[in-house]
Amino acid sequence: MPIPEDVTGEEIDKDVRQELQSLPKGLADDVAKNLVMIARLIDEDPEQAYGYAKVALRLASRVAAVREAAGFAAYANQKYGEALAEFRAARRMSGGVELWPVMADCERGLGRPEKALDMAGAPETHKLDKAGQVEMRLVAAGARRDMGQLDAAIVTLQSPELASNAVQPWTARLRYAYADALLAAGREDEAREWFAKAVESDKDGSTDASDRLAELDGVEFVDALAADAADAADDDVPVEREDDEPRTSADGDRDGAVDGVVDGRERDED
Repeated sequence: MPIPEDVTGEEIDKDVRQELQSLPKGLADDVAKNLVMIARLIDEDPEQAYGYAKVALRLASRVAAVREAAGFAAYANQKYGEALAEFRAARRMSGGVELWPVMADCERGLGRPEKALDMAGAPETHKLDKAGQVEMRLVAAGARRDMGQLDAAIVTLQSPELASNAVQPWTARLRYAYADALLAAGREDEAREWFAKAVESDKDGSTDASDRLAELDGVEFVDALAADAADAADDDVPVEREDDEPRTSADGDRDGAVDGVVDGRERDED
């Protein structure tokens, strides 16, 4: 698959670069470039990111970072069985526990919430850092909801991290999941309170908490561009160009697409 000229491979994390040192230099550079493309595309175009992951796997399937990246690419495409296999391979190679929560979430994706709950109670969970433990809590709550256990899901999310006023990278998602669980259980007033708290902590827009809060408040959003286009189609009012060629007011200039660069990857679920 084509690699843009601006991608050098140097953009990858230094720890990953160190892993690739076991490969011949030319091969390591090629693998690094494909890993960069996976990171760039996994949110905006997961299918294409998956294609780059397949190339990286073909080039260096014995590198843990490659297996992990391939796992996330498969996960982003809802290929949960494949993702789980790649995560297991990466874990065997690295010996770490960081992938434990997303592996459990793959079990959920495969329709095995009971297995996800078993993993939440396994010794590996206690070896996770704080962020990993919060992620595992989110997965466990999601598994409870999969099983129709709404009250248990709510209790699972009740934790010191949820009660804390300090804003951490996981705070918005944790509050959002709690609000969503409350709403599913019919506790609308409490849900509104926690969606509002999620909005307060969601500085980078990682959730749609503001939209959910607006829905609860009965606020209705109107797509201004769509409304203008519909009005123009009804009126079909001619508008003169500078060159005197008529057009309807439904015509308009289109803004260019905004390019985004993704440096890393974190998965969230319920």
